[in-house]
Amino acid sequence: MSARPDLAPAHRILGPKARVDVSLAPYCTYRVGGMAALWVEARSEADLQLVRRALTEVDCPVLVVGKGSNMLVADAGFEGIVVHLGEEFAAITVDEHEPLVAAGGAALLPVVARKTAAAALTGFEWAVGVPGSIGGAVRMNAGGHGSDMAASLITAGVFDLRSADPAEGVRNWSLDDLRLGYRVSAILPWQIVVDARLRLAPGDRTESEIEISEIVRWRRANQPGGQNAGSVFANPEGDSAGRLIDSLGLKGLRVGTASVSEKHANFIQAEPDGSADDVYRLIRELQRRVLAETGIELHAENKLIGFESIPSTEVGCQ
Repeated sequence: MSARPDLAPAHRILGPKARVDVSLAPYCTYRVGGMAALWVEARSEADLQLVRRALTEVDCPVLVVGKGSNMLVADAGFEGIVVHLGEEFAAITVDEHEPLVAAGGAALLPVVARKTAAAALTGFEWAVGVPGSIGGAVRMNAGGHGSDMAASLITAGVFDLRSADPAEGVRNWSLDDLRLGYRVSAILPWQIVVDARLRLAPGDRTESEIEISEIVRWRRANQPGGQNAGSVFANPEGDSAGRLIDSLGLKGLRVGTASVSEKHANFIQAEPDGSADDVYRLIRELQRRVLAETGIELHAENKLIGFESIPSTEVGCQ
């Protein structure tokens, strides 16, 4: 493992806005993992400007963390600055006449889904089952139940923590700028989504709320609760990662404190007070077995942070 960077200059710049050695486990849905060397909860654009200043003074990695529903942090932790948007970035404004929705990067997808349905807008019901934030959903073009962010997103406000221009503020990115694909976007690891504008369609409140109830019922029946980060692997073209894993009889496969869900083979469950490294080893074992048996290489959809075999020192999760 590489030597820990000297973050003292960054800490001096960030002052009381930064905390040292903060456990990341409570900030991700696996509920396991190590410490953030420096943790910053940004409550304003000025706070983000301060983080940018710190990053110009100190050569260290940066990690953006939102709801943490698609990330796994190694037990060794993250030896850099972790940035998390505060509640000030969670506002949701609905204009049912346009019909447009403005949502902060920290706004939770299920909350946006229910609020738009209550305003008789349709097109975002699918998001009720995704336990992430608007920022993370834009970053990875989250989706489900036949739709995704690209279907309704107009623009996203993006702040570049490593911009060479110290005065640069939030820039609005169009769909062309974002280049959304299957669980990917053009947003770089050091860029943070602070807000998004969505265009939905006039609908019927009762019908939308019935659809939301059906989505919630389906997910409870077909996907496990507990400590997991949703689908571990992206589906290979023309197939399902869960089907492949299940077809090899790997439900229930265990590595230490991590196991493949008995309910859905593309979910890994972490035990309370378990090990993130166990989850990682199980991910690698599933990849190895599926490749050996089927010739298909599974690619992790979960963002893997701080593991030595992951070459990138900067991973955007949000």
